[in-house]
Amino acid sequence: MTRLLVNIAAFILVIVINFLANALPMNGLTTGDIANRITVLFQPAGYVFSIWSFIYLLLGIWVIRQFPKSSRNSPIYTNTSGLFVLSCILNSAWVVLWHYGFWVTTVAVMLSLLVTLIALYIKLRDSSPGKLDKATFSIYLGWISVATIANISYVLVEVGWDGFGISDVTWTIIMLIVAALLAIWFRIANKDWIYPLVFVWAFVGIGVKNMESYSNVSYVAYALAAVILLMTLLGGKLASNRG
Repeated sequence: MTRLLVNIAAFILVIVINFLANALPMNGLTTGDIANRITVLFQPAGYVFSIWSFIYLLLGIWVIRQFPKSSRNSPIYTNTSGLFVLSCILNSAWVVLWHYGFWVTTVAVMLSLLVTLIALYIKLRDSSPGKLDKATFSIYLGWISVATIANISYVLVEVGWDGFGISDVTWTIIMLIVAALLAIWFRIANKDWIYPLVFVWAFVGIGVKNMESYSNVSYVAYALAAVILLMTLLGGKLASNRG
């Protein structure tokens, strides 16, 4: 019962912090206001961030499914509870740091959140998860994978990094390619078709955001989204051949 209460408290914490960040708003700016104050080409259009609502809905369902005594002590929950709580704390800390301009620290916290979700995903995978359990953290991990790259890109622009003389457009295309390769590798290695779809969602949003001013970035983003989608559909056969 204690574990369940801690999970509920952690989930409520992350929901409240994210709500207050935009409702107050925290430090006078919404999360989106801060994201849009400088130009970051890897950043998707605003509508893409609605995925957070879906993620929190799934996490809420994941917590509620622990209520019955018959499932409370399932390995799916006992093996992942500590990491889930840590992910909620890191998520909340990132929001506060982001709103108060601790840019470099946000990268450290985001990377910590990414590592935590990777560990949680592995433990979940080894605990005979149901489809909804796996889908919840496939989407969450996929989004944080994208968000980590976007966060790093934002901070590098904020601190005035010159990119070793390479243009922002070139760096963005490189990051898109690397992210696409990550999505495809994850699809094949983990036989997970949900994780790469988050990249498709994000890449289309990056294309939409940049079409007017950086159409070459948009075309690359759209093309790679199509490649990821194709590889997601074919990935099952490739994974089987690999196995």
